[in-house]
Amino acid sequence: MEAVSKARERFAKYPVVFAKCSKQAAVYAKCVLFNEEVKKDDCAKEFKEFSACLQSAARDMKTKL
Repeated sequence: MEAVSKARERFAKYPVVFAKCSKQAAVYAKCVLFNEEVKKDDCAKEFKEFSACLQSAARDMKTKL
């Protein structure tokens, strides 16, 4: 059951990780929402920035996504 407790600890950190990337999340969400017909790679730049922020924040908190 140690794996379950570690997973719960990791999931408990997710809101903080996402909060640290709220600016990038908002930029990505705007890109997706303002395009009436979103196609592949339309918001790739914004998604990469958001993803990089999440990974960096998780690394800073010594957790994984």
